[in-house]
Amino acid sequence: MKAATMSAAQSFLFFLIILGAAATGLRLISRTTPIVPYPVLLAIGGILIGLIPGLRLPGVGPDLILLAFVPGLIFEVSLSLDLQEMRRRLIPISLLATVGVFLTVLVIGALAHYGLGLDWASGFLLGSIVAATDPIAVVGLLRQVGAPRGLEAILDGESLLNDGTGVAVFAAVLGTILTSRPSLTDAALRFVFVTVVGVAIGLAAGAVGAAFLRILKDAELEILVTLVVAYGSYLAADLVHASGVVSVVVAGIAVARYGSKTGRLAGTQLHGFWNLLAFVLNAILFLMVGIALPAQRLLGVAGLALGAYAIMLAARALPVYGLLGLVDVRASSIPWSWRHMTLWGGMRGALSVALALSVAAYPQVNPQVSVIAYGMVVLSLIVQGGLLLPVADLLRLRTQVH
Repeated sequence: MKAATMSAAQSFLFFLIILGAAATGLRLISRTTPIVPYPVLLAIGGILIGLIPGLRLPGVGPDLILLAFVPGLIFEVSLSLDLQEMRRRLIPISLLATVGVFLTVLVIGALAHYGLGLDWASGFLLGSIVAATDPIAVVGLLRQVGAPRGLEAILDGESLLNDGTGVAVFAAVLGTILTSRPSLTDAALRFVFVTVVGVAIGLAAGAVGAAFLRILKDAELEILVTLVVAYGSYLAADLVHASGVVSVVVAGIAVARYGSKTGRLAGTQLHGFWNLLAFVLNAILFLMVGIALPAQRLLGVAGLALGAYAIMLAARALPVYGLLGLVDVRASSIPWSWRHMTLWGGMRGALSVALALSVAAYPQVNPQVSVIAYGMVVLSLIVQGGLLLPVADLLRLRTQVH
């Protein structure tokens, strides 16, 4: 009897079932072993799933990957921000998220070129992919141990703002690589355009969203409005070749600002929905990349990934200690323990994974870049995430009071 073969729709459904079962199982494991952050387990699980023979990722393009995952992940972070604490720490947050991002890209690009043998374009592209931090795991654990809210605000605020800056740099670098004659001037002009237009679209979308939320009293409609704001602002910016991430960041902050003023969005079904959506998107994304970039390819560039990870830590230290030291005129305003945790807590996560997965589809891009970037993310989650609680104990952050 001939074995039955699955249709494309059945294969896609089977793929989702595998991902859902894996995400659920890993979540249960993370609850029994809370010392290991969930994103760390997802990264390991993604690698293991990639070893399953014959399991292939359904054909999706890079634009669809970014559109499906990035707006939801970024918008959820913006809704959970402590805006009052963020305003108090605005100067260090802004420096880390702007100048810090440029320094990170430049340092990683230069050291990847001279130390790892990548060409300049690939080095800067690699730097832009991992420029944005993702402290979801670290902030959750810091809250468990009672770390200061100011430190949480720095990590959260930097992450949200450098998502926009990092992806704008990424778009400029990638767009320049895809042109026939790349140049630094083209990249700079492209960055200015994607950022300014993205901010304008985000402000407009956020204002419209806040206006609708002001007149709506229905929880389901509020959820729909925020979905339209998040994905609509990204799509609108993307259609005019601006930065969808910058647009979502600005729109999300506008909606969060409205929520902090009125108090209507705190503890509502809206937050529950976005928390669930972000959880699902994170889980699927990490497991997807384990299949798209299987362990065999990762092992093939293991040495390069380790070297690139060391470079990434060095690049992170420059803005954390250099920039924060320049603005810290009061010795007690940013304690050294906070700076050390800001360095160690600058893990890479879902956004870097999405960007790494997206560039793998372009033939003009060095195929090693996406695999090395994914290796850097996995190492940051396993090494920094796995040692986070011992580092917090060493820095005595458990004993600090909010």
